[in-house]
Amino acid sequence: MNLIAFAQAVSGGEALDPAATEGGFSFLGLLLEADIVVKFVLLVLLIASLWSWSVIIEKFFTVGAARRKARQFEDAFWTGRADDLDARPGAGSSDPASRLFASISREWNDARRLPPGESPAILVERADRSLRAGVDREVGRVSKGLGVLATIGSSSPFIGLFGTVWGIMNAFINIAEKQDTSLTNVAGPIAEALFATGLGLIAAIPAVIFYNKFTGDLNQFADRLDSFSQDLLVRLSRRATEPKSERV
Repeated sequence: MNLIAFAQAVSGGEALDPAATEGGFSFLGLLLEADIVVKFVLLVLLIASLWSWSVIIEKFFTVGAARRKARQFEDAFWTGRADDLDARPGAGSSDPASRLFASISREWNDARRLPPGESPAILVERADRSLRAGVDREVGRVSKGLGVLATIGSSSPFIGLFGTVWGIMNAFINIAEKQDTSLTNVAGPIAEALFATGLGLIAAIPAVIFYNKFTGDLNQFADRLDSFSQDLLVRLSRRATEPKSERV
């Protein structure tokens, strides 16, 4: 027994609404016959789902590229392949780690000319503040858009729930108006309500999953930049305190 025959049997053999029979409760039929409020809820959820996926795809490339470039610059820096940055500290600024280095380029070069006996504490402190601001700036640059995922993930289920409540309310209104509890009067509104719930979950679940994933990736990215900045401070401090004849 198919769905239409079962529904007719439950309703006492009465013919179902055209939206229910034509196409066998098709999504298109439900959308065309839905209440204007339910249509608006479904449209909002559809837009939210597309928006979240656009952010997810963009963050896959942005976060991945930032982590890869930072790792490559660090490898080049500590293996000596980035020594020419002493002469051109602002070069290679397409990746976060090189921008961090560029943010203390003045202190890095001043360490060469620091007079003997002068305390390097002020120079290192100034570099520390610059690096902390640089790390915050780089993390903020990469994390743009994550707030969208957080908002969609937290609000979509409630938007879908509103559509569910509205659809069930319409089902009870139909029962009250027609004084008839048959499936013919409630099938459409209840199906619309459940569809709103499902679409709300479809929008929310990927947003929550990928928000948590990207948040973890960004924490690792921030830790890497912070570790690199501390290594730079150590190297800067050593450079400023060594005898002037040995500075390179």
